[in-house]
Amino acid sequence: MANPVVNAEYLKEIEKARRDLRALISSKNCAPIMLRLAWHDAGTYDVKTKTGGPNGSIRFEEEYSHGSNAGLQIAIDLLEPVKVKHPKITYADLYQLAGVVAVEITGGPTVPFAPGRKDSSVCPEEGRLPDANQGVSHLRDVFYRMGLSDKDIVALSGGHTLGRAHRERSGFQGAWTKDPLKFDNSYFAELVKGEKEGLLQLPTDKVLLDDPVLRDYVVLYATDEDKFFEDYAESHKKLSELGFTPPRTCLTRGKTRSILQQGALGVAVAALLLVLSYFYEINRKTK
Repeated sequence: MANPVVNAEYLKEIEKARRDLRALISSKNCAPIMLRLAWHDAGTYDVKTKTGGPNGSIRFEEEYSHGSNAGLQIAIDLLEPVKVKHPKITYADLYQLAGVVAVEITGGPTVPFAPGRKDSSVCPEEGRLPDANQGVSHLRDVFYRMGLSDKDIVALSGGHTLGRAHRERSGFQGAWTKDPLKFDNSYFAELVKGEKEGLLQLPTDKVLLDDPVLRDYVVLYATDEDKFFEDYAESHKKLSELGFTPPRTCLTRGKTRSILQQGALGVAVAALLLVLSYFYEINRKTK
């Protein structure tokens, strides 16, 4: 599919869709699954082969039926009316925008969003997303394959502050924090405290404390929410743009013509002033 033309009209549709997403996510309390959808669409990226990534391919049954995507058809179906209302917006942009809005309306940081992602109908093979039963080496293999860093691993893990695991989808049950609809640094605070009855800690959560580099980030974020928000916003933006280069915002023809006309007028005025000043000097010297 062709790249969307990111002009003033497209940007206006993005803002309209953003408002609709705020209303939808607030009314349905579905921020966690929207964030998960955005992550899982983007997290298949392979930096070496330049395949996968945030391209909307998760909307196809071939991909959303992957074991790691269990339950995500719910989010896909919830977003379809928004897509129908704003047909010019790509699925790729819509899914990533939904993730950004999900973080924002639950009290998290503002994640910069650049539109222009191209939709794809090519689904990556199964097995590219993290396995919650694995250890540090597995996490690094997955995130490094995307082109992300150790800091990104920990910062993005903090997104588990939203939502809960469902046994029928992942084999795990429960929420990571006491308030699964509030985006804050409590995921890290609970992780540092150790296992606590009623709260969930996956194997991939616990191993963050086993590695000295990853642990340092965990401890930092547990004590400094501002730093977590800053790093999370940066990592989320990177994840949402894997394999995507945001285009320069295009001007509409009318705006382009107006700017050119203003430029031509400016040159004409400058030339006239130069001529007038020349004749003023000549006239002054002859007096």
